[in-house]
Amino acid sequence: MAFSTRRIPGASRHAFPDGTVVVTALLAVLTFSCIADGPVDTTPFLEQVDVFEAETGGYAHYRVPAIAVSSKGTVMVFAEARKSFQGDWGTQHILLRRSADGGKTWDAPRNIAHVEGEIQANPVALAQDLDSPGEDTYNNIVPIVDNQTGEMHFLFCVEYARCYSMTSTDDAETFSEPVDITTTFEQYHDEYDWKVIATGPGHGTQLENGRLIVPVWLSDGTGGHAHRPSIASVIYSDDHAKTWQRGDVVVRHPDLKNPSETLAVQLTDGRVMLNIRNESPEHRRAVSYSSDGATGWSAPVFHEELVEPVCMGSMIRLTKQPEHEKNRILFINPDSSEPRDPANPEGNFKRQNVTVRLSYDEGESWPVSKPLEPGVSGYSDVAVDPDGTIYVIYERGTPSDRGTHVGFLSVARFNLAWLTDGQDSLSLP
Repeated sequence: MAFSTRRIPGASRHAFPDGTVVVTALLAVLTFSCIADGPVDTTPFLEQVDVFEAETGGYAHYRVPAIAVSSKGTVMVFAEARKSFQGDWGTQHILLRRSADGGKTWDAPRNIAHVEGEIQANPVALAQDLDSPGEDTYNNIVPIVDNQTGEMHFLFCVEYARCYSMTSTDDAETFSEPVDITTTFEQYHDEYDWKVIATGPGHGTQLENGRLIVPVWLSDGTGGHAHRPSIASVIYSDDHAKTWQRGDVVVRHPDLKNPSETLAVQLTDGRVMLNIRNESPEHRRAVSYSSDGATGWSAPVFHEELVEPVCMGSMIRLTKQPEHEKNRILFINPDSSEPRDPANPEGNFKRQNVTVRLSYDEGESWPVSKPLEPGVSGYSDVAVDPDGTIYVIYERGTPSDRGTHVGFLSVARFNLAWLTDGQDSLSLP
């Protein structure tokens, strides 16, 4: 599949033998200065490339991206490849593209998730005419880098009804056979009679003690799009994805209106912070904390700085003391407060202006904010290369007459100097 790449003022275009074109915006002269722990790259740079394009490859469009970078620096991007524009249900597959050279070139997309045997359509989707028998919905890929084993773990769902786990030992060249881990979700049934389950979406998190954490949401399927009302929780593994357990319910509707796609990051004091999508009239992201990333979650509170247009966001740690001079966490979502429907200002905001934010105080405040895609843009996921380079995959471009149609999934590659306009830079390895 060919790339299409946007022009950026003052940018240079780099063509590679496979036809890939990358746009590079150099915003300063390359300089290095020596400090105690190594040289500092003060050259702001931003590269952006489209890796999935709507109405190509046999699919209507591509949505719900995820991204991961292995310890070897291999970049892996994932997408839900949808056969129609009808929404989250219907025939869709999970595709992967890999780059072994820092996003300069990418291999061809390939379908990585397949479950043997007949797949039953989700009854709640059938009841709302959202799905049809024979339309297999593969959804919500969650890649997790296991820094202790060097493996890559991958979770995904089928028909929002079953969940599977697989592992790669070669940076997603090959995968183990999918293992059904739906019994983990069945542990919730005594507390919540779910009919719909979803992992992530976006990357999972590994704590310093090795625990793998994947935020999840569940619904009884009686409300809108069979995804509402909902509860938010996590599942976790203490044996490198061999087995999975359920965590405590973090919050449920109506205590927080329809909590769903949630982000996790470990703080320097060992706690885990969740950042929760919701549909509350406050239009703000909600935040909750746990000492172990699984139990005892605090009551969620709204973060006044983080606008919630009702959309997936992404979050990751960039640096931590004492390995680096400063603690830094990144958060990305559409920073938009323009109502989708002017006649309903209390409704959802437009998905536009995907923005990267930076916190130096473990998510208490976000003093740095820079738009990555000022135009129409939505879901995103973020990863950090071992050398400190930041990668964000995000949805952009939605024709006004196509509803939730997405034009492109694009990958932005940039550094801290770009994000901070040269005011902050990372030490190089």
